[in-house]
Amino acid sequence: MSMRIVLELSDNDLKHFRQLARQAMNSSQQASEEQIIAGAQKLIGEIDSSSPSEFIKEKLDIVRVMIEMLGDHGWGMQDIGRKRIRAALAYFNQPEDLIPDHLPGIGFLDDAIMIELLARELKPEIDAYRDFIKYRAAEARRLNKDPDELNRSDYLKAREKELLSRMRRRRRGGRSRSGGKSPFSLF
Repeated sequence: MSMRIVLELSDNDLKHFRQLARQAMNSSQQASEEQIIAGAQKLIGEIDSSSPSEFIKEKLDIVRVMIEMLGDHGWGMQDIGRKRIRAALAYFNQPEDLIPDHLPGIGFLDDAIMIELLARELKPEIDAYRDFIKYRAAEARRLNKDPDELNRSDYLKAREKELLSRMRRRRRGGRSRSGGKSPFSLF
């Protein structure tokens, strides 16, 4: 039997989480990308070994995606994006937690909440990366290539072709029912 519990965070709660995120962002400027990734991977290992809930596991998958984004040379993340992801992951290097991690059942709840808040902030980047991963896997199978041979520019060219094709289909679909051109058409 499952149970649904809904948390409602007040403006003060969100303010506190934003403050923690800012502190982590400031500390991330002193740490290397490798240190930040190692800290996030350490937290993932600790949580995985504690038999976490499905809710916590889902949030860990988001952290894994963020780590993959930084290490994926084919994705070619720009500096501003890298900085945002590093700042998000830096939170997991903080020794101070709202809820001590060693408390069974709830110790990682604050981490999961922070992951959710950060994931909402980084949703465009995460969604774009997930789309890229799907494209790369499908295209690699289609071309019988190693996925690592495909990169962001290949993905962007494919997206451009897809958009142009959709525009052409829509343009053709917009003709009058009699099959002729619109009386207002200049082309």
